[in-house]
Amino acid sequence: MTGARVFIAGGTGVIGRRVIPALVRAGYNVTATARSSASADRLRGMGAEPVLVSLFDATALRRAAGKPDIVINLATHMPSSTTQMMLPWSWRENDRVRREGSANLAAAARATGADCYIQESFAPIYADGGVQWIDETWPVAPVRYNRTILDAERAANTFTREGGRGIVLRFAFFYGPDAFTVRDMIAMARKGLAPMPGKPEAYISSVSHDDAASAVVAAITATSGTYNVVEDEPTTRAEWTAALARAVGVEQIKPIPKPLEVLGGPIVGLLGRSLRISNRKFRDVTGWKPATRSMRDAWPELVARV
Repeated sequence: MTGARVFIAGGTGVIGRRVIPALVRAGYNVTATARSSASADRLRGMGAEPVLVSLFDATALRRAAGKPDIVINLATHMPSSTTQMMLPWSWRENDRVRREGSANLAAAARATGADCYIQESFAPIYADGGVQWIDETWPVAPVRYNRTILDAERAANTFTREGGRGIVLRFAFFYGPDAFTVRDMIAMARKGLAPMPGKPEAYISSVSHDDAASAVVAAITATSGTYNVVEDEPTTRAEWTAALARAVGVEQIKPIPKPLEVLGGPIVGLLGRSLRISNRKFRDVTGWKPATRSMRDAWPELVARV
């Protein structure tokens, strides 16, 4: 599909700023939404043509999209710190992006004749699976702060029902050296405190920013559907924590006290689920393979770079 036209929202985010250069190197013509002149400059620097437009202005969005072959929605408005993530009202703008912005962008994709619409989603909305492998048919159980993920997925599914190729990518927990959550985890570990709730035997599934970006590019060739984008080897909390402890040079990391887990509310409850998520469907359909098998293996480099 070299030379195909891609219209992308969220191009300056942690995944988008990896996806755009990869698309440009692969020969795609990339146009990306910008919210300011500063973000427009960053997009130009990555090789994309910026357009100043709001996801909440449906009419302007259709004009700005032009005639794309592929539309990719990576737009989010995440809270700016780990503390802010615990506050329900910090997610309101992100909810609006998922609910209204995704619907507007998918509608623009339909109106402009795009063949493919790719929507970012979140794999840890799955219900606790214990030790079982979780595929895309597993029941979902979003909590208050992320119910609108299903609204965003609905936009892609509507695109498919109306004749397009709608693709939902359910990403596992992101990590990378430019993530404030990773910096905070390392800081907590150095103090001997566990940065993630959950029982020692509970599984955690992750995906690096770089692998997530390569998955977005790979998804362009996928058939319609929902796909988990996750590392090959999810690990138990015990393995994950032990690897982090070794990387930061501490003997032991203490678990989060139960009273603090309760105070954390539904977000902490979701973070404590056991999610052994499988990427088999996406690998079989696209041939994608993550460069990092497990976050367990990534801790030494992350600690060195943060």
